[in-house]
Amino acid sequence: MEFDLPRAVGILVLIVAVGAGGLIGAEMMPLRTTLMMVVPSMLVFGGVTFALGVKHGEFRATGA
Repeated sequence: MEFDLPRAVGILVLIVAVGAGGLIGAEMMPLRTTLMMVVPSMLVFGGVTFALGVKHGEFRATGA
């Protein structure tokens, strides 16, 4: 399966939505805290790790 940017971003958003839904459903913290602090940090962390993964994949693909 080949991943293009829209598909990869969609999978990232889906993972974050499932995680946020689990936190909201478990009522571990207030809804406002989850939506204003946890979800944005999950998206930023996912974006950073996605970018690092892409760069690492490019490095490995060049055979260096």
